Amino acid sequence: MIYELTETELLKNLEKIHTTELGVIRIKRNLSLDTDDVVKWCKDKIKSDSAVITRKGKNWYVRVDDCIITVNAFSYTIITAHKEKSV
Repeated sequence: MIYELTETELLKNLEKIHTTELGVIRIKRNLSLDTDDVVKWCKDKIKSDSAVITRKGKNWYVRVDDCIITVNAFSYTIITAHKEKSV
């Protein structure tokens, strides 16, 4: 796992991570997920050894397994997740 010291805050607060009903729909659509527990899926990805966690402004960005999960740094709300674009 690659992260700066301040990004450990996200990992220490995994239990606070949540999303809205619309967030669930958006994440499932963007990632073509077939799971009923999108928050658990995202938490598992965030704590994965291959996750790269960075913070820019008010959001954390977690790059893992060809996707990017965006989490608000203050409310711990998963805003969105999408597949990483190929360059």
